[in-house]
Amino acid sequence: MIQDLVVDAVSTAEKNNTDEVARAAGLVVKSLRADGLVFTAGAGHSLAAVAETFYRAGGLACVYPLYHPELLPLHGARSSTRAERRSGLAAEVLAAKAPGPDDVLVVFSTSGVNPYPVELARAARAAGAPVIAVSSRQSVAAAPRRAGTTLIEEADVVLDTGVRPGDASFPVEEPRTAALSTILNAHLWNSVLAKVVTLAGDTPLWRSSNVEGGDEANASLFARYQPRIPPLG
Repeated sequence: MIQDLVVDAVSTAEKNNTDEVARAAGLVVKSLRADGLVFTAGAGHSLAAVAETFYRAGGLACVYPLYHPELLPLHGARSSTRAERRSGLAAEVLAAKAPGPDDVLVVFSTSGVNPYPVELARAARAAGAPVIAVSSRQSVAAAPRRAGTTLIEEADVVLDTGVRPGDASFPVEEPRTAALSTILNAHLWNSVLAKVVTLAGDTPLWRSSNVEGGDEANASLFARYQPRIPPLG
């Protein structure tokens, strides 16, 4: 049953990342206390995780999503694959705004071998910003290296989803469908958020705009962060 596979995968990821989630949350809290930003990035279907981090009910208000239209499969499936394999795209994206020493970068990439995620991480660390990778060690080990190093080698903290190479999970004996990376990315990100809230009670969090008082509660967050995060406009 696919339900059993999902439950097992989530339970395993939670158990195997206890220390790393705490370390990742510590980096986020340090950034919050310095009034920094949490930059998030991904390519292809990992952009679903970036959407999960940005302007989300219960999510951090200080998230700056790094994005380029060519990376989204909805704007061109084959071109999105070519884009994340193109060296130099990370520098183009960071030209608009890049993380600095008070910030933190979170990169979602299951395979973690293409130039885009690797070059983002490398640039962030060179600028003094710590990097959190949400990746799969198993998938990285099986993928062809295209950027000299890998995302997990460039990261300060690695949250390992445990996703098997190819992402598919069903049927177990010969997996062909039911990719789990999106579920696991979201789970690990929310695990970090829960830890952040535990460590820092004054965390700036969005309220749903579809509940009573949501718009009013969010108004101060827009005033505080929109000048620094243009995508909030």
